[in-house]
Amino acid sequence: MTVAVSGDSMLPVLRPGDWLVVRVGGRVAPGDVVVARHPGRPELLIVKRAARRAGVGWWLESDNQGARGRRDSWDFGAVPDALVVGRAAARYWPLRRAGRLGTDTRGALGWHAAVTLGRPAHRSEQ
Repeated sequence: MTVAVSGDSMLPVLRPGDWLVVRVGGRVAPGDVVVARHPGRPELLIVKRAARRAGVGWWLESDNQGARGRRDSWDFGAVPDALVVGRAAARYWPLRRAGRLGTDTRGALGWHAAVTLGRPAHRSEQ
């Protein structure tokens, strides 16, 4: 699956216009970048960092907590496992920034962006 990032709440890790490859159903660990369905708007996909397990779901956080329009688990609580689509494996566009996305072992940092499904990725509104 591919997704396109929009919004500034992922800075500096991800930027608007970054395109990601997502491993659907990939095993998630704390610190991983994931794509999930927004709990209140299931048609909207969000990109976050899995900060920690929270019961039967994941606490997902933004890297840039001060970004305008940022929404994460601080706003809607833990995201149920069923809404976690997969783990972001790599950025493939822009080419000069292409590469694998690693795990942030610091834990609490997270990231957010509104994204849409696409082949190739399509831009979306936050």
